[in-house]
Amino acid sequence: MSEGLETEVKTNPQGDPITSAPSAPSVDSGKGRKDPHGDAKRQVVVSPEYMFFEAPREREFITGSECAKEAVRRSNVDMSVAYPITPQSETLQLIGVLYGEGYVKEFYRGEEEYGVMSAIAGASRAGVRAFTATAGPGTLRGLEPIVSWAGHRLPAVCMFTCRVVNAPLAIQPDNVEIAYLLNSGMIVFHAENQQDLFDFIMKGFIISEKNDVTLPVGVCCDGFFVTHARGYCSMQDRGLKLPPRDPYRGSVPVLDAENPPARLSRDAPVQKSNFMAYNIHAVWQQEVWAGVERSRKYIDQYMDGLLEAQDVDGADVLLIASGSAAAQSREAARQCTEKGIRAGVIKIRSLRPFPTTELRKLCTDAKLIVIPEFNYIGWLAKDVATAIYGYSKAKIVAGPHVYGGMSMPVEMIVDEVECGLTGKKSNTVPESHIMGTVDPAAVAQFMKSI
Repeated sequence: MSEGLETEVKTNPQGDPITSAPSAPSVDSGKGRKDPHGDAKRQVVVSPEYMFFEAPREREFITGSECAKEAVRRSNVDMSVAYPITPQSETLQLIGVLYGEGYVKEFYRGEEEYGVMSAIAGASRAGVRAFTATAGPGTLRGLEPIVSWAGHRLPAVCMFTCRVVNAPLAIQPDNVEIAYLLNSGMIVFHAENQQDLFDFIMKGFIISEKNDVTLPVGVCCDGFFVTHARGYCSMQDRGLKLPPRDPYRGSVPVLDAENPPARLSRDAPVQKSNFMAYNIHAVWQQEVWAGVERSRKYIDQYMDGLLEAQDVDGADVLLIASGSAAAQSREAARQCTEKGIRAGVIKIRSLRPFPTTELRKLCTDAKLIVIPEFNYIGWLAKDVATAIYGYSKAKIVAGPHVYGGMSMPVEMIVDEVECGLTGKKSNTVPESHIMGTVDPAAVAQFMKSI
């Protein structure tokens, strides 16, 4: 008899206990049966301002994939399309659970990534709020339709759980794929941890749908380090949700019986005149990137700025990082302080638009800038160097780098700080990735190398 009284412990697909508190049973009072969509039907729409800044929150210790699920639960999502690829698969499996509970109105699995991203485009064109996720090779396979999203002014949100894309094949964290997204025309955020992932997804929907933006948002995180690890996440009550998308307030009419798709080659002038085709495309690209720039004020409003600065005033050394590297940089700065080195940290939240003006102000007096990254090519260092060129006399170290799933020992960052200050040769960063402060030829070589 005691066996029948034991409490059932629910687990996720990996066998871990689910820590989220269960909802009270939903009952259809007319028939006495549980309504699986009952809790979703009782969600209350609140303003973004209340949801983000005023609503009480409770902290839970959950994975990044579960954080993404909980963000979608509160985001009033109409449609999600899925295709599995590690480490994203669990996230969209959990979105499927939300569909079963009624929090997502439509959900299905595509046949491959190209089809998924094309289906998301169709859904967004039709005026619904759409969400999907992918990773690594899936990002590259779906890249052609993804880069069309901005040109068609589609305010969808896609989560990129970054992993290795190049041979030899691996499934471990490596965020080189972000380099492919930076010039796609979408707004790109880089989450450091589970809390960022939760917040950026919800805020991404609201920012993307603003009339003077109307662009897709890519929310990136470093796969496994965020998606499968547990961290504390403060979340609003699951009985709240954001307002629905109002498709007729976007900058481009949605696709219906009255409006053909925006800027497609079906337009007769585009087909018949090369000059018209070139001109329309050029003007439209300008408008897309102007939309990216206009999103700055909403990122400031909802995300407290494009970057976060810590202990920057009076610092001789600045560690500039995004994503998981920001956590290592924070600890490295603490260890530098213990060694008597004044070090500050700049965590970049938004990669597109990029915080150029903010960096120019923060980097003016620094003597050394170190930029650790979880990729080989150093896409963040390229953007930082370009942004502050001529505005800072700091030596810039484009590294250290780890990739292919390697973790980054804090000691690597501290070592680069000490080498940069003393002139000692670096053990990990080649000279071509270090911009000096005296030799103009060295500066020119650095700019050429990036």
